[in-house]
Amino acid sequence: MDLNILAMLVWTLSGSVLLFVLMYVDSLFTKYKDFAEVKAGNMAVTTRMVMKLFAQGYVLATSISTAGHLGEALLVSVVSFVILLILESVVHFMIRKWANLDLDTGIQQGKTGYGLFSGALHIVGALIIAACL
Repeated sequence: MDLNILAMLVWTLSGSVLLFVLMYVDSLFTKYKDFAEVKAGNMAVTTRMVMKLFAQGYVLATSISTAGHLGEALLVSVVSFVILLILESVVHFMIRKWANLDLDTGIQQGKTGYGLFSGALHIVGALIIAACL
């Protein structure tokens, strides 16, 4: 087997496992059970989760294309996840205080616009982080 194909398989498998772990960890920080809500058809939770997965995948793809080593790419993705998690918490807090808009509760209630807004925060954050790589 060509060494490039083997490397591609290892990097893809490693990235996929990392993305699954990060999405699971993210689900631990929400007020609701993400996967149960998705299974129940809550489109707001599903929308937020899909947008967050895209954001993390974009950062991982960018870090893979710029990193010299697999470990470096995975570390950058983990650090970006932490940054995005903190950014999300801060922005949600500010919006709750300044605009009297509780995104977490709205998402849990199935308000798709809330999920879109929250997911967009992740995509914008990912674009900024990826630009820094």
